[in-house]
Amino acid sequence: MAAPRAPLHLVTPVWNRGTRGTRGLSRAVAPEGSQKKGRSLLRFLADRFYDVQALREYLLRKQVLKVHQKNRPFTYIKERFGPHAAGAYFILKQGGAVKFQGKEWIRSDARGHFSLDFLKFQAVPVEAVDASGCAINYQGLDSVLALKELQSLWLQRCPHVDDWCLGRLHPLANSLQELSLAGCPRISERGLASLHHLQNLRRLDISDLPAVSNPGLTRILVEEMLPSCQASLLSSNSLPGLGEVSHPRKLHSPNPLTSPYLATTTSRNPCS
Repeated sequence: MAAPRAPLHLVTPVWNRGTRGTRGLSRAVAPEGSQKKGRSLLRFLADRFYDVQALREYLLRKQVLKVHQKNRPFTYIKERFGPHAAGAYFILKQGGAVKFQGKEWIRSDARGHFSLDFLKFQAVPVEAVDASGCAINYQGLDSVLALKELQSLWLQRCPHVDDWCLGRLHPLANSLQELSLAGCPRISERGLASLHHLQNLRRLDISDLPAVSNPGLTRILVEEMLPSCQASLLSSNSLPGLGEVSHPRKLHSPNPLTSPYLATTTSRNPCS
């Protein structure tokens, strides 16, 4: 008589810290003595849907934790060097760029490294922040809102910037003049309505917002809400900036003589 097969034990112990990656998962959930050469981990989990769901939930939790860690405040820098240096350090760690008043643009290099010389600018306020494409979220805005003299803020293509984030920008109402939200997938008309506090805003880029159902009507309503503001549905690359605060990612135009942006601003080269 054939010996009975060993029972198959699944699965919650798989998600402890001792199992890392899909190789560890395969060893933990594969039935003893019955590993077949052509049977993949994906097929094994697909046959048991609740295990696939557990895997998806684990990966989601891991992603959320990573975003949370990226948005933690640098309290020790704020206590030692002040809010301007701490806010700049936060943006640079995110992969963005900052500009202190009267200084050149500062950004990290391809490896994410940057000079810490800006820590000497403790008394110099930050006037522009480029956080385009960064993982900044509701929590991370704490570091930006501490920059009380911020004039220009680019949040283009930020996947975690949503309507709740826009509702937090009111502390910048006295200083903020330029705001770009282009390409943010989680911003809707409701979030744009919360910008009514920013009465000093002069330029607002709301192009390419997939959650906005009627961009043309939304632009009209935004300009009625903010009479001094020009709301744009065009790419920010084709619009003029604000005086001396030149966007760091628009400085290398193929033809600077014909660039509508460079024709109306005084450009400064960002620091590498």
